[in-house]
Amino acid sequence: MTERRPVLAVIGAGPAGLAATLAAAARGVRVTLVDSAAEPGGQFYRQPARGLGARRPEALHHQWRTWRRLRTGLDALLAAGRVTHLSDRHVWCVERESEPTGFTVHALLGPEQRESVAVRADGVLLATGGYEKVLPFPGWTLPGVVTAGGAQALLKGGLVLPGRTVVVAGTGPLLLPVATGLAAAGANVAALVESADPRAFVRRSRSLVGAPAKLVEGAGYAAQLLWHDISVKVRHTLLEAHGGERLESVTVAALDSGGRPSPGSERRIACDTLAVSHGLLPHTDLADGLGCGLDGTTVRVDDEQRTDVPGVWAAGEATGIGGAALSLAEGHIAGRSAAARLRGTALDRDGWASAARTRTRLRAFSTGLDDAYAPAAHWAEQVTDATVVCRCEEVTAGAVRAAVGSLGAGDLRTVKLQTRAGMGWCQGRMCEPGVAGVAGCAPAPARRLLARPIPLGVLAAPAEPPPPP
Repeated sequence: MTERRPVLAVIGAGPAGLAATLAAAARGVRVTLVDSAAEPGGQFYRQPARGLGARRPEALHHQWRTWRRLRTGLDALLAAGRVTHLSDRHVWCVERESEPTGFTVHALLGPEQRESVAVRADGVLLATGGYEKVLPFPGWTLPGVVTAGGAQALLKGGLVLPGRTVVVAGTGPLLLPVATGLAAAGANVAALVESADPRAFVRRSRSLVGAPAKLVEGAGYAAQLLWHDISVKVRHTLLEAHGGERLESVTVAALDSGGRPSPGSERRIACDTLAVSHGLLPHTDLADGLGCGLDGTTVRVDDEQRTDVPGVWAAGEATGIGGAALSLAEGHIAGRSAAARLRGTALDRDGWASAARTRTRLRAFSTGLDDAYAPAAHWAEQVTDATVVCRCEEVTAGAVRAAVGSLGAGDLRTVKLQTRAGMGWCQGRMCEPGVAGVAGCAPAPARRLLARPIPLGVLAAPAEPPPPP
């Protein structure tokens, strides 16, 4: 009788998910890779749609050799029948079965998301990535205002520029590849507006010098900014976006020593597109629904990337925003651990120490970056009462302030109940940081049973098994 191979469901086909898939499948585990995109790669390795016939997709990426190695390895495992790749599947729940380590992954099928499929597995590895944090400001709902990641996705996936004259603003390392990538593709990047203080990087130099490859990468972006003659405004903040039917210009200002706009430093910049981002947040909905412990906004894991729920691993941005290289290291470690634990064999330590050292070094680097990159300390003061802070429910900053000042709301949940902020389609994923900042409340874990909205008909109908590989 043929020995049954344990099945590991890997959710997310970005750097962490791909590295985990390759590591686990190479060590005797059957892997089902579930991802919402049509092609693997995640945001970092996002590929142009095949129908576009891109001649040089590598021009939009760095670390192209790493991507080709991952893709070649995945293709070989798919051909050998050791991995099943389920694309266009949007996971809305992971259910723990009666067995201690048995799980069912429920996913909506296709772009219309009218059907659900069920994937049964012995273990689950969460590589769900992160999403952008965008803080509200007057004019942020104008057409032409997009997230920095959205602008990058349009360029990488659709070979489309979001506009002709672009301002890239906010804070965080994502702004660098977005600004340089748009400029290289032909956009006029009028300014890169960064609220971080360069002195903050000097104060954290000890943790930053531990990742020399990252410093070289940063120097490369600096050279590209010079090459494309992009005006860089550090320690500046975005005050307002202006326009009638769509975006026409933005106002930026320098920050004083207290983190407030310096009077008289305001400058208006003409543009038709604003790409804005204030950092990234981990996707923890599925982990939270499974009962995994969280450390603040990140999934808590041990040195093997195991969560505190038996049979569940997490890797990549879900355990802390740190970039593709850190995600690859964590995914590799998690895949090895999952293979050993599910098969009941000894952990393969060959090369483990190297991956662990890389993880430690890059985690320290990312912690240093998190401390250095920060939105303007008093950004909420610039949000007028008329500014919509929850788009889904059209809740203004004034309504949120009234809930706190007049109605006595003392926490984010009470603000939500009194104003409906965060009760719309996105369930607070986009607006929660902004609402919390305006209210002066600490963000709170969402504790959502379902990771995404689903039709009631899908919830009531029995889920279909996935198609055979």
